[in-house]
Amino acid sequence: MHDDLGTSLLQVPVIDMNRLSSSNEDSMESELEKLHLACTDWGFFQLINHGVSCSLVEEVKLGIQEFFKLPMEEKRKFWQEDGDLEGFGQTFVVSEEQKLDWSDVFFMVSLPRHLRKPRLFPMLPSPFRDILDKYSSELRDLAMKILLLMAKPLKMDTKDMIELFDGGRQGLRMNYYPPCPQPELVIGLAPHSDASALTILLHVNEMEGLQIKKEDKWIPVKSLPNAFIVNVGDILEIVTNGTYRSIEHRSTVNSMKERLSLATFYGPKVDGEMAPAPSLITPDKPALFKRIGVVDYFKGRFSQELQGKSYLDIMRITQGEKGN
Repeated sequence: MHDDLGTSLLQVPVIDMNRLSSSNEDSMESELEKLHLACTDWGFFQLINHGVSCSLVEEVKLGIQEFFKLPMEEKRKFWQEDGDLEGFGQTFVVSEEQKLDWSDVFFMVSLPRHLRKPRLFPMLPSPFRDILDKYSSELRDLAMKILLLMAKPLKMDTKDMIELFDGGRQGLRMNYYPPCPQPELVIGLAPHSDASALTILLHVNEMEGLQIKKEDKWIPVKSLPNAFIVNVGDILEIVTNGTYRSIEHRSTVNSMKERLSLATFYGPKVDGEMAPAPSLITPDKPALFKRIGVVDYFKGRFSQELQGKSYLDIMRITQGEKGN
């Protein structure tokens, strides 16, 4: 199926972290403006010169490839337990009728450390465990950097960002999409927006497959070498009071080769509450979303099948409801 020319010309914006932290004021301002437009128009961007060392990223990629090759009896030790999304398995199996995603998934909470399940992170094979531990810390630092940079063009009080996200919950999801003899009959991962605040995606091997919805078309993302693909999640749409948009995306599979990726989700502290940032609420721009405890938010979100943006709509303040 050929996309029309208009779609093929659309490309996810590329943001350069070096320019964002440049001592040259003009260079930094123009890159911040690009970041702002990427988050308002696309909800996605590719991040280059992100500062995470190439050698660490390469070790993570190799480790994940080896991890999915483990024999089944080894994998079983990490299997999902009833009612728990963490471990090896399939995400969002809520009914026998639903069309299953064509993928193997390994998900676990990585930070803060006290939330790690004793049967998962600490039991990973060495040296993969230490490599992933380092990667998870570096990505937390990167996520916080990005969030604090976003506060500038939003004219949001940095304190609001720090209060919500410092010491936040981070999850890692490794995705393995095997080759499929009839790729048109399955979906790698159904269309969805991400529940968390920020997702930083690493393509582990050279197979593409991520597509994002833009102007009612599915646009394939061609990942740049040594880049992360970063996207706005539902929580950031809530916190920015709808200015930054969490966009539907999906993963496709192909008949030729498996595809591997690692998504790092960064979100607020679990014991907090979230709502549109107080510094963004004005008489002209009242709160569009309700205040909710972070734990309650995730409970509601993960009891649903991945279906587009439906949960964000539940969070909206409707006419007749007053913001609190």
